[in-house]
Amino acid sequence: MKSISSALFAPLLFGVAAASLGAVPAAAQTVNLPIQTISGTRLDVSARGAVTRVPDLATISAGVVTQAVTADAAMRDNATRMAGVLAALKKAGIAERDVATATLSLNPQYRYAENQPPVITGYQASNSVTIRFRDLTKAGSILDALVRQGANQINGPSLSIDKPEAALDEARRAAIKDARARAELYATAAGLRVKRILTISESADYGPPVPMYAARAMKAEAADTQVVPGEQDVSVVVNVSFELE
Repeated sequence: MKSISSALFAPLLFGVAAASLGAVPAAAQTVNLPIQTISGTRLDVSARGAVTRVPDLATISAGVVTQAVTADAAMRDNATRMAGVLAALKKAGIAERDVATATLSLNPQYRYAENQPPVITGYQASNSVTIRFRDLTKAGSILDALVRQGANQINGPSLSIDKPEAALDEARRAAIKDARARAELYATAAGLRVKRILTISESADYGPPVPMYAARAMKAEAADTQVVPGEQDVSVVVNVSFELE
């Protein structure tokens, strides 16, 4: 039996041990499965397949933070300004199902002095929503509208692919093709041939794209915010075990 260091490993031995759940009856029997072996040499290959797509979904977190002397005043002011934010989103064509409350909080604000107990000086109210939209050309105008209507806490946009399944399948095919080509290369170099595939496993290798945006000088009447979607890699990593002979 042959072995190739670092890339080619020793023959695969599969052992299956019988396990029991709960109490085992006295008449219970243990079934020993036969151990499977390979006659050739095992080669383990990791390959990455990737495709490029333009993001088609944007997510923004936007909120209003207000402060007042009393809790009631802080909440009322916050509610008024948040109503303007929600109205601006509706006017921009954002569907109600694509807007969801993310956080809602009211916290006292303290003044601290040495050797004295803290004193409440007011209250801070915070309300934020998560917004999703698919027309990325509206991203800049939506951001500007949020600011004009009182949003003073904005994170995003985070750009992603709405339905990545087709792109992932394409990446999988590319990964398997690459793994097979590398197995053929190793086999030829070692004077062997690829007999069969023993196992295939997959690990995801894609993440959210880095949000890209450009903001120009703010104007009194209208801001000029630009969002650049760029491109995103959708990729997977496959681990394939081959038998060479």
